[in-house]
Amino acid sequence: MTSSITPFLSKKPPRAGVQRLYETPLLDLIFQAAQIHRAHHDPREIQMCRLLSIKTGGCPEDCGYCSQSVHNNTGLKKEPLMQVEAILQQAQAAKESGATRFCMGAAWREVKDGRAFDRVLDAVRGVRAMGMEACVTLGMLNEEQALRLKEAGLTAYNHNLDTSEKHYGNIVTTHTYQDRLRTIKAVSHAGISVCCGGIMGMGESDEDRIDFLHTLANLDPQPESVPVNALVPIEGTPLEKAQAFDLFSWLRVIAVARILMPKAMVRLSAGRLSLSREAQALAFLAGANAIFTGDKLLTTPNPESDIDSTLMQALGLIPRSPDKEESERRHAHG
Repeated sequence: MTSSITPFLSKKPPRAGVQRLYETPLLDLIFQAAQIHRAHHDPREIQMCRLLSIKTGGCPEDCGYCSQSVHNNTGLKKEPLMQVEAILQQAQAAKESGATRFCMGAAWREVKDGRAFDRVLDAVRGVRAMGMEACVTLGMLNEEQALRLKEAGLTAYNHNLDTSEKHYGNIVTTHTYQDRLRTIKAVSHAGISVCCGGIMGMGESDEDRIDFLHTLANLDPQPESVPVNALVPIEGTPLEKAQAFDLFSWLRVIAVARILMPKAMVRLSAGRLSLSREAQALAFLAGANAIFTGDKLLTTPNPESDIDSTLMQALGLIPRSPDKEESERRHAHG
C-alpha cells in the first residue's frame, strides 16, 4: 500500500502525480495519509493555536470571502491597531487556556514601516517572552521587513495562496498570485517558517484543488504549516451564497496535503463550527494535527475552547508542546 505513494514524496512532486494521489479512492487515501502522519508525527498530539485580530476592518483588498474588505458591505465595525499591552493580555489568556501558538492578524494590504509595524514587532517579542510560538498575518511585505520580524523572534508568517492561480482572479483582483508568492519567498529568505494554505468551498473545481496542492507542495522550502479552511459564507460578501463545500473533497485536500508535505503541521482552520465531531475525527486520522481554539478566528465564529477540550478528550488526543522541533534539536545536540 505505501509503495504507491513513495514517488510523490519528492521535494518537487509532479502535477500528474498530485492528480493521481487526489483521485485515489477516499478511504485508501486516508489510510495512506494516516501512515505518513504516524511516520513523522505523534498521532495523539494536536497543536492548540489562538488567532487574534489586532487591527480589524478597513482593508483595501477585495477578497470575495472576507468581512474586513472595504469593498464588502458586511456591517463590520472598523477598529484601530490594538495596543501591545492589550495584545499580550489576550496572549496570556490564550496560553492559560492551553494554546501554544499565538497568531496575530492585521487587516492590511501590506506592511508599512513606522509606528504601527514597530508595535507589531513589540507584540511578537512579548509573545515569545511568554514561551509561546508567535505567528502574524499582515499582508504583503518585503525582505527587509521579514528580517525585522525574524530579529523580533517571529516563529511563522501566514500568507495563504487560498486556491489555484487559475481560479484566484475570480476571488481577488486587487493583487495577484505572483504577489502572494513574492511575499512567501521574502519570508522564507528571512529564515521564518511559512504558514500557507487555502480555503475550500469558493466555487473551485477538483482541478483547482489539485493545482493549489501542487503549487503548495512545490514551494521551496515547503510550508511548515498548512491551514485548511472551509469557507464560512458571510452576508455582504460576493461569496455569501456559495454552495456548501463538499466534506469528502475537504478530507481529500487534508490527506493529500499530509502525504505531499509530511513534516508540516496541517491545521483545521475556519469552518470547523459547521463540521461534526465525526468529520473532525476523520480529518485528524487523515493527518490534521493542529486546530485554532477560541470563539473567533479574526472575525469568523469558531468552536468554544471547552467544546474542543471535550472533543480531544473523547478522541484521546493531547496538546503539543510549543517549539517542539527546536527543543528536540537542542536535546539531540546537547
